[in-house]
Amino acid sequence: MTKHILYLTLLFAVVALASCSRSVEKPGKTAAEIFGNPAYQAISYGGYRELSRDIQPTIPQLKDDMKILHAMGIRLLRTYNVYYDEAANLLEAISQLKKEDPDFEMYLMLGAWIDCKNAFTDLPDRIRDAESEKNAGEIARAVALTKKYPDIVKVIAVGNEAMVHWAWNYYVEPGIILKWVKHLQELKKKGELPEALWITSSDNFASWGGGGTEYHKEDLNQLIRSVDFISMHTYPMHDTHYNPDFWGVPQEEAGLSDLEKVHSAMIRARDYAVLQYESVIKYMKSLGVNKPVHIGETGWSTQSNEHYGDDGARAIDEYKSALYYHHIREWTNRENITCFYFEAFDEQWKDAANPQGSENHFGLINLKAQAKYAIWDLVDQGVFDGLTRDGQAITKTFGGDKAAVMQTVKVPPTAEEIKARKKQQ
Repeated sequence: MTKHILYLTLLFAVVALASCSRSVEKPGKTAAEIFGNPAYQAISYGGYRELSRDIQPTIPQLKDDMKILHAMGIRLLRTYNVYYDEAANLLEAISQLKKEDPDFEMYLMLGAWIDCKNAFTDLPDRIRDAESEKNAGEIARAVALTKKYPDIVKVIAVGNEAMVHWAWNYYVEPGIILKWVKHLQELKKKGELPEALWITSSDNFASWGGGGTEYHKEDLNQLIRSVDFISMHTYPMHDTHYNPDFWGVPQEEAGLSDLEKVHSAMIRARDYAVLQYESVIKYMKSLGVNKPVHIGETGWSTQSNEHYGDDGARAIDEYKSALYYHHIREWTNRENITCFYFEAFDEQWKDAANPQGSENHFGLINLKAQAKYAIWDLVDQGVFDGLTRDGQAITKTFGGDKAAVMQTVKVPPTAEEIKARKKQQ
């Protein structure tokens, strides 16, 4: 009897131990293992469906989005702030999915938003070398979420396009970003954050020294030395208006067909992004620094009634967006560069007053749960079978009619047209 009781006790102990081991979440990969690995495709993510971020996506909605992205091969997300509930809810949604399926894998580059003093106000003098009192709370929330979900959060990014000079609503000097990067690195040294956690800032290529010399400040140099990697942004789409020399159809291509002109223009757009990427590496190495450089943002909208649309650069439609998406993915995968393509889903809050504004249409999937032309092939492959977004199955835009897509494609202006337009500005 005693031996029988002992046997049962040991058996129950083994079962309990096994059960506990299954309930403990896997630590997952480190940032060093994920970044630069083409098996871990990255994307920028916001789950907002409505015209305002006052309406937060629910955890069930976030879980549906994660299932869609996971089916697409995405394993790494980028978020932008933690002052809304979305970031915390997203981490909880991923955590729940991991518990439901031990093979579910998704990691985060968690963004901490940084502002200057008086940012986004009507005050005439925004204080660029003084920071918002809200920044400390944003960093503290990012730290708390990282501690709570260390198996998911692999990077904290301090600020988003906060150092680029055209971000006049909230621009800060590099010294403010540097302060918080050093703070987070110190928390790692003290053991308050995981040693393998990477710290960076996500900003325009020019802000990382790849642009004009006006950015080449000692605080930037110290920032480059302090981050674990550089997360740089490049947007050829915007520069089809603001810096369009690469975009206009050159004279030597005048004899090409319209479709050939479009394809050639999109290759030049890809090469333009490559040059900006290389300019950041060149500046970094001029400081005697050699660390990873990845792409925190790049993308190509699919609709615009602004500078980039049919009355301007004629740069935007689903076909050109698809070409850019595939060119960028092919280049970054080949070169082992992590690219947070912008973005997963359309978000209409970004330019709520202008439904056709380009900022609302960067997603690979629109708000009707329609996959845009760039990923029609995934629909054909059955990748989304059984998955829904807001109760809608994932279908194709344009009803899957490629001819209808092609009717929207406009040939870019000639180089001469662009020169004439610049003179008029």
